[in-house]
Amino acid sequence: MQNKIHTAQSAFEHWSSTSFQERSLLLQKLKTLLEEHKMRYASLMTKEMGKPITQSLAEIDKCGWLCDYYAEHAKSFLKNQYIQTEAEESFISYEPLGVLLGVMPWNFPYWQVFRFVIPAIMAGNTVMVKHASNVPESAEAIESLFLESGFPLGIYQNLPISSNKVGELIAHPLIRAVSLTGSEKAGSAVAMQAGKYLKKTLLELGGSNAFIVCEDADLEQAIAVAVNARMQNSGQSCIAAKRFLVHERIFDTFVDKYKLAVSQLRTGDPMNPETQIGSLARVDLAVDLEKQVQQSVAMGAQVVLGGRRKEAFFEPTILIDVTPEMPVFKEETFGPVAALVSFETIDEAIALSNQSDFGLGVSVFTSNILQIKSRVRDFNEGAVFINDLVKSDPRLPFGGVKKSGYGRELSREGILEFVNCKTVVIRS
Repeated sequence: MQNKIHTAQSAFEHWSSTSFQERSLLLQKLKTLLEEHKMRYASLMTKEMGKPITQSLAEIDKCGWLCDYYAEHAKSFLKNQYIQTEAEESFISYEPLGVLLGVMPWNFPYWQVFRFVIPAIMAGNTVMVKHASNVPESAEAIESLFLESGFPLGIYQNLPISSNKVGELIAHPLIRAVSLTGSEKAGSAVAMQAGKYLKKTLLELGGSNAFIVCEDADLEQAIAVAVNARMQNSGQSCIAAKRFLVHERIFDTFVDKYKLAVSQLRTGDPMNPETQIGSLARVDLAVDLEKQVQQSVAMGAQVVLGGRRKEAFFEPTILIDVTPEMPVFKEETFGPVAALVSFETIDEAIALSNQSDFGLGVSVFTSNILQIKSRVRDFNEGAVFINDLVKSDPRLPFGGVKKSGYGRELSREGILEFVNCKTVVIRS
């Protein structure tokens, strides 16, 4: 591990002085190889964590989009920013920090890595990634991809280590900052260790997004989006809609239509292109989800669809009569479980949405867009999506508040997370 850290530092000393053109050319070559072999990469992903193959292929495509975005925009994002002051010249110089550590999850094994790594290396940093232990082949494939693309040795390195070694890495003087996507527990541990050594962290943690359906919403549109918002990746997504808040006058209709739509999802072999729902990534994850559902049912929730587990497979599940003190409302449910709650007024819906320790995002479906637009600041979230599901986009900053973490990935804000914003003042 020590050798890899010194390799990363040596690479940084050269890489930080390369031109944006050189970095962009390598990034475009990486994107080309990613596209040429995307079935291989997607199949690895599906094999290791169970994502349906069509969704794995879409994840690889999204990584390619990200490469294009930063290849085109990194230079303009990091150009000197000139500020008018009393001096002859004043500007901000954006400079890389050095060797960065990434601690990455299994649920989007390529996308999560790429959205940390691509802006970081385009800014001139080098990166070391401790990937999730249950996606080792994907982790190795990503490192090989960077080397095959022509990136110098040490720009990107995979660290096949256990989680208990992360603290030792953070303590190393050559590690300048840490980005973690994962659980609240893991984020807290990393932040504590990084704080001890005064190192910057970016944390993208859990979420329990609300999906609000107002009385005036286009119900067919809302239901179609609601299915994908909850069930994509078999529900294993931090930004998935998990708490469905539906106006009381349309609640019964929504339940009937949503139940029908979810029941028609195809389950089975994740390598079959027609499969829409696969097993969860591990048996223990399905067991945890089962406990949350059973505890909520014991407290009065009613299962109207699904609710059963077989090993790592958990049926797409819908619960009604859900109240805020139940696990399926107040905890993050990492699987295909939708908790439905009715509301009377938009004020009540906003209050219910905010009644969460998490704050990644919220979706609101309505015909009265101006009303919700005027209430955007009332939502304690990192994102508000009106008539759409919450999703990440290279062009927009991504991140949360409260126990969902801090810092932003993607867009210009994302590339600025791991640079030194250096003030330069010149007087003659």
